[in-house]
Amino acid sequence: MLGSNGQIGTVLAEALRNKYGSDQVITSDLRPPKHQTGRFLELDVLDKEKLSRTIDELGVSQIYHLAAILSASGEKNPELTWKVNMQGLLNVLDLGVEKKIERIFFPSSIAIYGPTTPKQNTPQFGSFMPSTVYGISKITGEMWCEYYHKRYGLDVRSLRYPGVIGWQSLPEGGTTDYAVEIYHGALKNKHYACFLKADTRLPMIYMDDVIRATIELMEADGNRLSLRSGYNLSGMSFTPAEIAAEIKKHIPDFHIDYQPDFRQQIAESWTESIDDSAARKDWDWKPEFNLAAMTSDMLEKLGPQY
Repeated sequence: MLGSNGQIGTVLAEALRNKYGSDQVITSDLRPPKHQTGRFLELDVLDKEKLSRTIDELGVSQIYHLAAILSASGEKNPELTWKVNMQGLLNVLDLGVEKKIERIFFPSSIAIYGPTTPKQNTPQFGSFMPSTVYGISKITGEMWCEYYHKRYGLDVRSLRYPGVIGWQSLPEGGTTDYAVEIYHGALKNKHYACFLKADTRLPMIYMDDVIRATIELMEADGNRLSLRSGYNLSGMSFTPAEIAAEIKKHIPDFHIDYQPDFRQQIAESWTESIDDSAARKDWDWKPEFNLAAMTSDMLEKLGPQY
């Protein structure tokens, strides 16, 4: 797994180890994780030669390529974001063909959507004109995945993740980070200052559903898959005001105020709800968590910290 220290990678690595055995999963990132639970390698996805040697030495058969610079962080250094996100993926795809890797996972994102994309029930195919370099890198990455599959037969699989919410770690540099931070704020201070407006509706998904969707797609019969770019993935959609109201059912004196920053403009360019019928048809995807169930679980899991 490349980029394993991030919000998703940390949880996905544990799930894969539990499912396939700790000795079957090797994680990697630029720096060691805070809490190391299995075999880890310091590895830069831009170092193609070292990545190639690592694949040979370890007999790697599948790659989960999670290394990327995210949306909000990416806007602070667009050139580096493009380099890491695009060249990193091309290194993985090239080596996937050369080394005959059985299967590769590439995470895409709702950041590929833009102001021309239908905001309600966003279709699998549409007008995608992303407003961030992160989104540009992800839609381009989807096209490269499709290309490598058609031209070289490389088994690449991809999901367009909505905003991801989980109790296991704090996210780093995403526009949907508020939906994790708000639970910490509620438990610690009974207050949260939100960097988005109260009525900003965005598609979200709970971490449990993210991990299950990722593993289910990677285990799906390839003959059923009609897409190699990125499957729309949906969990739930809500606004900061709606998540705050749900939290107040558990913490009545919680209060929120709104201090929109540069991330508001990014969020307004994204969609509000997603049509994931292709995922439901091709590999029987179905989310298990809604806003109420997620809020109960988040507060229960995070509560002991505070």
